[in-house]
Amino acid sequence: MKVSSNSRAASALLLPPPFQLVTLREVGDAFAHAQAIAAEQGAGTLVHVGRYDLSEFAVVLEPDEPLASARRVFYPAIVALRDALVAHAPPERPIEFAWPDAIHVDGALIGGARLAWPAGTTEDATPDWLVFSATIRLVALGKEDAGLHPLATALEEEGFDDLGSGRLVESFARHFLLALDAWRTGETGGITRQYVDNLQVKKGAIPSLSPEGDLLVRWRGKPEPDRHPLVAALATPSWLDPDTGGPRS
Repeated sequence: MKVSSNSRAASALLLPPPFQLVTLREVGDAFAHAQAIAAEQGAGTLVHVGRYDLSEFAVVLEPDEPLASARRVFYPAIVALRDALVAHAPPERPIEFAWPDAIHVDGALIGGARLAWPAGTTEDATPDWLVFSATIRLVALGKEDAGLHPLATALEEEGFDDLGSGRLVESFARHFLLALDAWRTGETGGITRQYVDNLQVKKGAIPSLSPEGDLLVRWRGKPEPDRHPLVAALATPSWLDPDTGGPRS
């Protein structure tokens, strides 16, 4: 998995090389825009939307392996996103994953991630690009709305230390480079353990990830695990409200 070295400066964010920033206004869609420019702009392109209520960004990657295994980069990316949140979270605030793509803080949904690749790419073909995108709710719901949606939250409500969209993206970029380096050098077990150890599961379930990135859930007394394919789970983001383009409330 490569990120391009031809970084260009012009940035309101302090991103480490080799990231190159593209900034959209509030009406922009980072996920869609990153896919539209991925082939031309190349790896390392990071699209950021300047919104006050959501942190929304997407990063372009160039895999060097078939799609069937390349999509597993979703794990170091979403683990890096969690690490960025943990770095700014109040002490002992639980931050967990809900399979495969949602992030919860203290049991309430705060956002999630998506992964895209070129349409028509077969499982055994190396995709020209992948796009990892994330959306995190920043601003607290109104008091009346918050009471109506107890399973949704925002960074502001959870006491994060003034973590705005820019700082979160900067932190993600640094953590993602570390996670990606570990992933490339064969330390996949550490990344997948971090994901599984912070995954919400039912009591008695023993989760693990298959070599293909599918979720395996073992139960006592059952000889074979339940299998949840990653590709099918990524097809419909569990956290996304299609009407608003943000996390569900």
